[in-house]
Amino acid sequence: MGNLIVSLSPHAHANDSVKKNMYGVVIALLPALLASFYFFGRGSFIVCLVSVAACLFFEWAICKLFLKKEPTLLDGSAIVTGLLLGMNLPSNFPLWMIIMGALVAIGVGKMTFGGLGQNPFNPALVGRCFLLVSFPTAMTTWPKAGQLMAYTDAETGATPLSLMKRAIKGEDVLGQLPSSWDMFLGNTPEGVGAIGEICALALLLGLCYMLWKKIITWHIPVSIIGTVFVIAGLLYLADCKTYADPFQVIFSGGLMLGAIFMATDYVTSPMTHKGQIIYGIAIGALTIIIRNWGAYPEGMSFAILIMNAFTPLINMYIKPGRFGEVPAQTK
Repeated sequence: MGNLIVSLSPHAHANDSVKKNMYGVVIALLPALLASFYFFGRGSFIVCLVSVAACLFFEWAICKLFLKKEPTLLDGSAIVTGLLLGMNLPSNFPLWMIIMGALVAIGVGKMTFGGLGQNPFNPALVGRCFLLVSFPTAMTTWPKAGQLMAYTDAETGATPLSLMKRAIKGEDVLGQLPSSWDMFLGNTPEGVGAIGEICALALLLGLCYMLWKKIITWHIPVSIIGTVFVIAGLLYLADCKTYADPFQVIFSGGLMLGAIFMATDYVTSPMTHKGQIIYGIAIGALTIIIRNWGAYPEGMSFAILIMNAFTPLINMYIKPGRFGEVPAQTK
């Protein structure tokens, strides 16, 4: 007769796994990745390939040589980090800088804290912010779209965010912004940005896929985008000559990429839906504040990292009810 094993309820099983969810994110990134290849050509392919390869190598090397444990390359997390890091870079970014960013993303942002599931900050954003602070010129020199065979010799141009920043400082440049529709489709040859920012439509297709597969919920991306839309709309109504249309604000820079793929990271975002909405509202508000009144035109990466630091506090004060507990008002 076998032993009877008794465990605490609830006795629920799910089909989810780290590997399944990570490769689901990779699939969701494919529309934006293919759009970047279409608009930026060879440069986009080189940057993303080197970023993924470097992240895989550093995870393997750190696990094998320093942590003395079996590498976890096949769980897909290093691939996701590499893709997100690469998609946050210009399409002409030097290879050695990409490798340095990957080392910081994996070595400092992830493995220093014990690996997947224990990192307090999004590793790809740690790598991106390190590169932005260390190499600001390279990180803010943006090649124009349509130069499919160019890489290091690509012609550069002003991004919509840089034009918005100049408008806030008093220059009459908002008329040079692409239309909201063009920015939604990625038809912005004179105003570009990072590899993964070029086409909002492709990013939304990835969001729909992840919602369909229940990889993420709507709470974080909708609360971020909704907050930015409301604040940007109020600023636009107050002074339409200084502040851009809210749709242009949403479709510019890394807002969509960050809201859909980086702020929703399981490890660094709150556990409860209420906590996720608070987290998303704070990220949206911080993004607008940094974009309009900070030193950099973009604020999404810094906003997410700041709120990553507040995630434990949100989890501490906003907790789900215990299973089977009777609410106080019904006692």
